[in-house]
Amino acid sequence: MKNRKTVYVALTADSIHHGHMKIIEKAREYGDIIIGLLTDQAVAEYKRLPYLNFQQRKKILINFKGVKKVIAQNEWDYSKNVNKLKPDFLVHGDDWKTGHMSIIRKKVLKILKKNGGKLIEIPHTKGISSSALVQNQHAISITPDIRRGILKRLIESKKICRYLEAHNPISAIIAENTYVQKNGKKVGFDGFWSSSLTDSTMMGKPDNESVEISQRLLGVNQIFDVTSKPLIFDADTGGKIEHFEMKIKSIERLGVSSVIIEDKTGLKKNSLLENTTNQTQEDKRKFAEKIMAGKKAQASDEFMIIARIESFILGKSLKDALDRAHTYVEAGADGIMIHSKSTNPKEIFKFSKLFRKNYENIPLVSVPSSYNQVREKELIENGFNIVIYANHMLRASYPAMKKVALKILKNGRSKEADKDLFTIKNILDLIPGTNH
Repeated sequence: MKNRKTVYVALTADSIHHGHMKIIEKAREYGDIIIGLLTDQAVAEYKRLPYLNFQQRKKILINFKGVKKVIAQNEWDYSKNVNKLKPDFLVHGDDWKTGHMSIIRKKVLKILKKNGGKLIEIPHTKGISSSALVQNQHAISITPDIRRGILKRLIESKKICRYLEAHNPISAIIAENTYVQKNGKKVGFDGFWSSSLTDSTMMGKPDNESVEISQRLLGVNQIFDVTSKPLIFDADTGGKIEHFEMKIKSIERLGVSSVIIEDKTGLKKNSLLENTTNQTQEDKRKFAEKIMAGKKAQASDEFMIIARIESFILGKSLKDALDRAHTYVEAGADGIMIHSKSTNPKEIFKFSKLFRKNYENIPLVSVPSSYNQVREKELIENGFNIVIYANHMLRASYPAMKKVALKILKNGRSKEADKDLFTIKNILDLIPGTNH
């Protein structure tokens, strides 16, 4: 029996639509289909983490008529797979003739020519956007279980996970939908940070754990009503061990991915205050007991408890920070946040270098509020997995509101403030489903 021709098709396939079907049907005309399915890592490098993980997407595709094999495509670039497999044909939509994909197209054409293969292009299906379909899918069908598990998938898939503070639904909508294009990649925020500082400030209260957890979780639930990305919750000290266990159950049930608790004791005060001499750090063994109690209380494997180390904040040594990190990881902490109020990242980089010698795979979290000149590239190079921009949305909103208030008072009307404002249409367009 004569060997059938092989046809290579590269897909993300996070949301199957009739455009994908057209490509597969066309490919079937030329031979046996090998699908190069982009891994979660490959997709996340260029756009949002896929709604379905690699294995889920593979199970769907392998059942399509004509598909003989589904293999991993580990890069956005098809070249390696095409060169290795040497397919007789490659089938693709013609939408990659322009934009950043045109570079990949040229490389593929060169490889096909060298190996005697042929490119088959079919007209792009107009009116279909996979990204838009997936975004809509997220908006209407995200469940607490799915949302909760995204953080771990992000850590596995991305060099660094980017989290932005969100203190209300509007700030979360902005964080969810703000993107820039960098080197052909769609860059955005991966999730939200629920900060005790911004939550208490929004209510006109001091940042000392005086805001009830139930009030804060109400705000989180409101954010979850209109978004789909995961959230990390700032749980301050976590409170008493007995109370922390109950907090974990409530937070996890809502769909929060992780809590971060800090190893201070007594009346909680903000770590970035100039005077920290009257702040005290919890005994590391006692704090470890709190971590163990929290881990015992959680119900799912996806939920994470991250220990925040305050040693540098309180003027203690690198050794103290590392000893605490070891104790907390051995107690079951799923990650470590090392905090610093230094204006440069030297001490946290010293910590991460030594920490990584013993713990290669434990996630590290950076909150560069004081050392804000550091770039994400440097954090990656120094072993960090998550960066949290912890209070910037609230800090941006207050100067803007104060400026407008002053202009109205000064001029006795609002016209002069118009240039500082969104139009009513802008506001209406921001909120999906608003009729105007």
